[in-house]
Amino acid sequence: MYQSDIQIRVRYAETDQMGYVYHGNYAAYFEVARTEAFRKLGISYKELEADGVGMPVGELRTRFRRPARYDDLLTVRLLLRQPPEGTRVLFEYEIYNEAQELLTEGHTLMVFVKTTTGRPVPIPESIQQQLAPYFSEDDLESPVLPKPGAILPDAPAPAAFRK
Repeated sequence: MYQSDIQIRVRYAETDQMGYVYHGNYAAYFEVARTEAFRKLGISYKELEADGVGMPVGELRTRFRRPARYDDLLTVRLLLRQPPEGTRVLFEYEIYNEAQELLTEGHTLMVFVKTTTGRPVPIPESIQQQLAPYFSEDDLESPVLPKPGAILPDAPAPAAFRK
């Protein structure tokens, strides 16, 4: 598992009339955490894009537990609990205030694409190499796909497909 923390001080312009961080700003906080985590690993978004590979967001989820407010010093924790697989990588996030209270949780599912076509491409080998030391052999097995050589039981067809 890979983990990276950054700190962000909430600016007045990021708050709404109630004094809470406006919900739309959390996607930007997640992006800052991703960019800085990659930078710490020696992975440059700028170089990735120069090589013709982009990473658009395929899915964004945010769960708000408590509000963040103006001038709070937030810790944005990025977690990679599983290695990138195929063309995608799942980033998870936790945001804490200075009292270490969990304020927000979320994730983004990023898809590697060729910038000229927008079509998915395999994760660049350089990124896989940078992340490999953070995962054990067990982590490298897909949680969805069966292990190679596994004997799968016959499953009944879903009711909707039965005659």
